[in-house]
Amino acid sequence: MSTDDQSAVADQYGVLIDGTERDASSGETIAVYDPATGDRLTDVAAGTAGDVDEAVSVAHEGFETWRGYTPAKRCRILNDVARAIREEKERFARIETLENGKPLSEAIGQVERCARHFEYYGGLADKVEGESIPLDDGHVDYTIREPVGVTGHIVPWNVPIYLFARSVAPALAAGNAAVVKPAEETPIGALELTRLLHENGVPTAAVNVVPGEGVAAGAALSGHPDLGTITFTGSSATGREVGKAAIANLTEPHLELGGKSPLVVYDDADLDVAVAETVKGIFATNTGQVCSASSRVIVHETVSEAYVEKLVAAVEDLSIGPGIDDHDVGPLASAAHLDRVAEYFDVGRSEVGDPVVGGNVLDRDGYYVEPTVFADVPQDARILQEEVFGPVLTVSTFADEAEAIQRSNDVDYGLVAGVVTTDMGRAHRFAREVDAGQIYVNEWFAGGNETPFGGFKDSGIGRENGTQAIHNYTQIKNVCLDISE
Repeated sequence: MSTDDQSAVADQYGVLIDGTERDASSGETIAVYDPATGDRLTDVAAGTAGDVDEAVSVAHEGFETWRGYTPAKRCRILNDVARAIREEKERFARIETLENGKPLSEAIGQVERCARHFEYYGGLADKVEGESIPLDDGHVDYTIREPVGVTGHIVPWNVPIYLFARSVAPALAAGNAAVVKPAEETPIGALELTRLLHENGVPTAAVNVVPGEGVAAGAALSGHPDLGTITFTGSSATGREVGKAAIANLTEPHLELGGKSPLVVYDDADLDVAVAETVKGIFATNTGQVCSASSRVIVHETVSEAYVEKLVAAVEDLSIGPGIDDHDVGPLASAAHLDRVAEYFDVGRSEVGDPVVGGNVLDRDGYYVEPTVFADVPQDARILQEEVFGPVLTVSTFADEAEAIQRSNDVDYGLVAGVVTTDMGRAHRFAREVDAGQIYVNEWFAGGNETPFGGFKDSGIGRENGTQAIHNYTQIKNVCLDISE
């Protein structure tokens, strides 16, 4: 498929409420661009607070219909959705690549993860169970898990189709309805996927999509008084504002936020494995635009020189180009984000000098930068402490296990952390002592849809994935009966 093949994308999109697509109430639109070329892809309605209000109102009607379906029926419908996504995997992958820029093979993998999420939670829809609580001979006590009602979902631009599924699928499985606000840079997948949900049995009123700017549509959704819960994935700064707006209405927020995740490489590590996992974690997965990126390496001082040498060679071997042509590294998602990442090139040079590889914006159409590595970075450097959200890696060294743990924990974030070592005792100590929600051993991005995901500290509150996500979208009711004579 050529870079200008936009056959998967319509020329214009509206808000999608109760299965009907229409203009935003403001009449305004947002242009969506192809990051590979900088050319316009399509225009999307710029939803407002009025559109959000309508979507939430409709979703309350959809909730009453959807919760009335038996759990077994919801199970069958969500599994039908999963099958339909797989049947259209190529189309959805093209959409993901065209609006986000990621390599096509990676986009195909994310569509499969999206399908797997509906499949996984389809399998749980008829297993949302309460418990029996033993009190005494005179009482029967039990709990019921009930849906919370209408759920809000603010979806980011970096992995839009999977992150749509990550919260919407468990919300639907538990019997809720949803209002989704996709990122303004990548709204197409959410709109197209919602149409597919409707076509496969999900009531039209049960999932509604309001694209728009964060201030107009996102703030209106996060502060809406008629939501049962709000799920947000994005920056820590914005997450705090979403959380404040939700708590003002006593709405429970689930916030999956930023990261500055360490990969610790010990002197007994296979350096080829360490380099391959580093490259996967920060460069070859969505051009480093993932909150769980391996954005800082902490390597034992006795092997640091050999590690950096191998790393530079591997980075120089990466191809950079349009995701639709399946290069190793695609463009950044937007012109604004390119400017942000480029600023960190300047920050890094001012703090530690020239990078050992990369450090430049590429002079071509689209939003491309070189994969970049800064070495010998001190712990207090901004490029080590702050989330860049792009293909920028810092490398620092440590002398012993205590220092490795200390350096790993000495940032504001705590999303994930990884270690490469053959000493499993050391690996378990690392897992015990590092403040992060997920620990990877000898493989970055280990785990899957079934494993809880979320962070400590500034990386957020709550967990997505696994059976835990069902708890996000249910509330517990206790029932106690006096059966004494």
